[in-house]
Amino acid sequence: MNSSPPRRDLLLLFSLYIFFGSFFIPSTIADNLKFEFPSFSLRNLTLIGDSYLRNGVIGLTRELNVPSSSSGSIICNTPITFFDRNTNISASFSTKFSFSITNVNPGSFGDGLAFFISPDNQTIGSTGGYLGLVNSSQLTKNKFVAVEFDTRLDPQFDDPNYNHIGLDIDNLISIKTADPNTQEVDLKSGKMITAWIDYENDQKMLKVWLSYSNFRPEKPVLSVEIDLSKYFKEFMYVGFSGSTEGSTELHFIEDWTFQTFGFLPVSVRPHSQPHNVSANALTVIPEISVSNSTNNSHKKLALGLGISGPAFFFIVLVVFGWVSVRKWRKTRIGKNFKPELMKGPRQFRYIELNSATKGFHSSRIVGHGSFGTVYKAIVPESGTVFAVKRSKHTHDGKSEFLAELSIIACLGHKNLVQLQGWCTEKSELLLVYEFMPNGSLDRVLYEEPEKGISLKWSQRYSIAIGIASALNYLHQECEQQAHGA
Repeated sequence: MNSSPPRRDLLLLFSLYIFFGSFFIPSTIADNLKFEFPSFSLRNLTLIGDSYLRNGVIGLTRELNVPSSSSGSIICNTPITFFDRNTNISASFSTKFSFSITNVNPGSFGDGLAFFISPDNQTIGSTGGYLGLVNSSQLTKNKFVAVEFDTRLDPQFDDPNYNHIGLDIDNLISIKTADPNTQEVDLKSGKMITAWIDYENDQKMLKVWLSYSNFRPEKPVLSVEIDLSKYFKEFMYVGFSGSTEGSTELHFIEDWTFQTFGFLPVSVRPHSQPHNVSANALTVIPEISVSNSTNNSHKKLALGLGISGPAFFFIVLVVFGWVSVRKWRKTRIGKNFKPELMKGPRQFRYIELNSATKGFHSSRIVGHGSFGTVYKAIVPESGTVFAVKRSKHTHDGKSEFLAELSIIACLGHKNLVQLQGWCTEKSELLLVYEFMPNGSLDRVLYEEPEKGISLKWSQRYSIAIGIASALNYLHQECEQQAHGA
């Protein structure tokens, strides 16, 4: 008579276990914690900056086929105990995750990504060599422990090469670095890479392993003897960050597991909990209480029947269908993505543009902008005509260049000049547009009648409507909206 309710409870419990791919399970009845994300959802995660979620995969930086500057991070919402003040014990931890770093354009790379532990869960990190970890305007306030996976040599941070990992503490100058090439791993290969990071507080040792497979190598690529307990607060957050600066590098996190260990069981010490975390902060699979042997046998029978019954096969069928649809959609998106990239702006070689503008000769100048000069470019082989904007060689010019490139590359409107490509060779910042043979609109709008053709009011009205249409597109319709002061 009493077996029916437990059966329903167990079936519901098993269903929840199957369906929720992201869940938290305490590894012991204490502050030790384990969580797993076989794939990602926004449950228990926060996206910061330019990071995004697509098809269960986290992207840390903007996905554009032109160079841009971007930074983003993902953080586990739940504060994790790293120091038990009741016993004065610091946590050991172990994490495993799969990631890939790739480039839309092979010659455009940098800067990388990082796994971090921090007491802060709100900082929007800076782009470039800061890896989205820290705000460059508040360097003295940054507190973190991080393992960086760096793809650019940045002298400012004493980087050894374009392919290295390192342990960073409160600073982007690594305490120790290692070259993954020693284990034949190229961080920016585009291949899926699995990383393991272990820290054992008893041994005061942090180790990092890397592999293209899911099997951990025998030898770590990085070993650092260090006492991290000096940097652990009682409660901290864990997550990932990534950044670019003038590159098309993409950073993806595919899956993630994390656990702490080394704390005494709750039966041995008083349990403390952060005042701002409720008992429901972690999603825990509830324990099934057993009051006597009769109930125990009923529940075992209920579990056996539930697993072997029709409900189990229905659940498996639904999950199989869901996974199949996801794979189909992901494949379809992947197939459709490449042709779109091929139709967009391309990277020009400097020698092409130098030849087409006759060495950027003054006779080819057709206009000046606030941060550059525009040249008429004629490709000798085909006769194709372009307009090439040559940005000023200043920091502000570079910032304007990257901003314009990342925005205009995504635009598509009949009344907007289309971007054809760019070039960053030989320290030049060049944008290539379609050429407008009739020149600037203001020359026609304000032309004196005796010096040329004056536009009729019907033509002026049509121009105003076209401009309004383009402005509406920029402010309301395009994916990356533009707003002026």
